[in-house]
Amino acid sequence: MKILVIGGGNMGKTYCRSLLRAHLVQPEDLMVLERSPERAELLRAEKVGVVHTEPADCLNVADLIILAVKPQDSASLFAKLRPATDPQQVYLSIMAGVTIASIQEGLGVEKVIRAMPNLPAQIGLGMTSYTASDAVTRIELVLVQNLLNTTGKAIYVDTEHAIDATTAISGSGPAYVLYFMEAMIDVAREMGFTESQAELLVAQTFRGAVELQMKNDLSCSEWIARVSSKGGTTEAAINTFKATSVYEDIKAGARAALERAEALGRG
Repeated sequence: MKILVIGGGNMGKTYCRSLLRAHLVQPEDLMVLERSPERAELLRAEKVGVVHTEPADCLNVADLIILAVKPQDSASLFAKLRPATDPQQVYLSIMAGVTIASIQEGLGVEKVIRAMPNLPAQIGLGMTSYTASDAVTRIELVLVQNLLNTTGKAIYVDTEHAIDATTAISGSGPAYVLYFMEAMIDVAREMGFTESQAELLVAQTFRGAVELQMKNDLSCSEWIARVSSKGGTTEAAINTFKATSVYEDIKAGARAALERAEALGRG
């Protein structure tokens, strides 16, 4: 099978490296289409696949095409690709907000899989949800799931609404976590810790909390109760969060992200 990754940015390179590392494709069967000649040269030096700058040189020989470009570039990309597309090709899109129907219409194809990865995919700890058009076969879907799993975890969802919801939760989610971490690092510095001490304190605390939650059956609320004691320090912090509506603000932020994802899908 020949795979073409369109877009040599961070996510495009992430998939190339993950596929090669997992031996899901041979280097000679992995192609990258990058319109910038300068970036194409850099990609060649990084040896992430056979690099091309023109669709005519690679699109017609690819079995699976990964669309890893910015959503705002989709219309112009579709116009360039459409003359050389093949109905038997499978298209995997990671463009936020771009619907399966718009990809089908723009490219004149039927086999489309839409996925939403997140930034930790770059280190093999990503979370991706995906869904597919009816024309995609079960075998093709399994192949793509194996591909997505090379960057972390992947789950199949039944609707595109769930893809937009994934964008709001795990797609944008790392930024929410980092935002909270930044606030904790900032206040740790105010309390007298050095920059490096503050970053280590917070990073290890988050890492430990996540591992604790994942390796046990207790809910987040149950763990909070275990950490807290009546009249103690943790209770004082949690009560402040509740009084200032932090919990509801986080939910409101995720809903705003969902609304934006849906708006992008409507163009």
